[in-house]
Amino acid sequence: MANRDALRAFQSRLASRLQAARTTGVAATWLAVEAGEGKYLFPLGHAGEIFPWTPPQPVPYTEPWFLGVANLRGGLYGVVQLSAFAAGAPRALAATEAARIQSRLVAFNELLEVNCALLVDRLAGLRGAEAFTAAEPPGAEAPAWHGQLYTDAAGERWQEVNLQALSQQPQFLSIGA
Repeated sequence: MANRDALRAFQSRLASRLQAARTTGVAATWLAVEAGEGKYLFPLGHAGEIFPWTPPQPVPYTEPWFLGVANLRGGLYGVVQLSAFAAGAPRALAATEAARIQSRLVAFNELLEVNCALLVDRLAGLRGAEAFTAAEPPGAEAPAWHGQLYTDAAGERWQEVNLQALSQQPQFLSIGA
């Protein structure tokens, strides 16, 4: 019950920040998340609904980063562990209850027509361009779904993830092992 109250409070704060951003003219551009060792920025136009951790039903003979399928508000979604997919290797799921409480499933926007949710370790809030001091284009060997690499005032580096491009990558779509 406490988890639901905390989730409602977070969603309420997020909604009020979005409303404040609209009225003040400062637009939030990204949803900031942390997954494994990485810090990622999802464009708000590409990200869909955010769900609390729901253990997926495993699917045999799939890539290690594909965790299975989950029923999220009556819809069947494939669940991809972002940290494992980005690293190209499986990672262990968070073992502690405290870590699982912070984990979220971020669904793709339904306009992208992909029933998929990315498992992230923690939501870090909304970010706008003003939150960063530097930006650099992705390197030549970076995946096609990588956008700009941003640096914030604390020196943390945030990788922009183009969810639309990710949803069209053959490697992402080919879950069979």
